[in-house]
Amino acid sequence: QVQLVESGGGLVQAGGSLRLDCVASGSISAMYTLGWYRQAPGKERELVANVRGGGYTNVADAVKGRFTVSRDNAKLTLQMNMLKPEDTAIYYCNADGRAYEAPVYWGQGTQVTVSS
Repeated sequence: QVQLVESGGGLVQAGGSLRLDCVASGSISAMYTLGWYRQAPGKERELVANVRGGGYTNVADAVKGRFTVSRDNAKLTLQMNMLKPEDTAIYYCNADGRAYEAPVYWGQGTQVTVSS
């Protein structure tokens, strides 16, 4: 059974930085896409950034130039700089194996709050 354990959320002032880490425990293929999603109150969950098994990186336009995603085997890191109040959300780690008919896993989420 795969578990995704997130860490690094918290409260920060606008313009500040935070780093989120996600570590996948259990057996997870290197071909899985690992990603970060977020969900703000009253809004749908949205993709922030992900890294495919082959290393291709995708970053949402809303955070491009401010957030950087990196992957080291089963560990995914989201470096968030120049944070804005609109970045406030619960951030979820995701492991997606659907391209290989494998399961999708979600972490429990970590709160990021950016004060103005």
